[in-house]
Amino acid sequence: MAFRGAVITFPGSNCDRDMAVALEKVSGAPALRVWHGDADLPDRLDFIAVPGGFSYGDYLRCGAIASRSPIMRAVIEAAGRGVPVLGVCNGFQVLTESGLLPGALMRNAQLDFTCRNAPLRVENSQSLFTGAYDSGEKIVLPVAHHDGNYFADEDTLDRIEGEGRVAFRYLDSVNGSRRDIAGILNEAGNVLGMMPHPERAIEADHGGSDGRRLFEGAVKGLVAA
Repeated sequence: MAFRGAVITFPGSNCDRDMAVALEKVSGAPALRVWHGDADLPDRLDFIAVPGGFSYGDYLRCGAIASRSPIMRAVIEAAGRGVPVLGVCNGFQVLTESGLLPGALMRNAQLDFTCRNAPLRVENSQSLFTGAYDSGEKIVLPVAHHDGNYFADEDTLDRIEGEGRVAFRYLDSVNGSRRDIAGILNEAGNVLGMMPHPERAIEADHGGSDGRRLFEGAVKGLVAA
């Protein structure tokens, strides 16, 4: 059976096509495109991606309005059933605002938009999303955000650190994130939120391919399952 991945699009999304192209290049199957106003997801999904951009113009708080879109109710239900959900940049913000992940994304510490390649360390290589990496491996992925400063209280930070739920960590000062956290997993390990853009790093000709393994590992793991 062909891989079935879906990409959600909100008003203001601008990385949804990049995400769809990455999924198709790695899986060989076109990604299903889902509009934010839809009430239901396609049947038999293997993977859901919530892409980057500026959903609803980042009004109120980044991701706050998008998290209340009709389709997010279906995404939350699918995540509860174990369907893998990846949220990148604005998608990470949507996942925290919807309660799928703890914490919040605040304005960058330097109060400006950050757009550059960022060195990262893979902290957890045991999840579906990170299984193609080695723990402790250094990779480089692009970042492009104004509100990527991850914040959570100390108890929450201690808990996600202790449970091995930090997936990626910045190796230099990017946005002021607590404990340099760049990406986290939910308790079940089937939801990943991250600020760096793996979908923009799948071809060496585009500047790097370190992001490709995230998609390759996930697709291979899902096909094997």
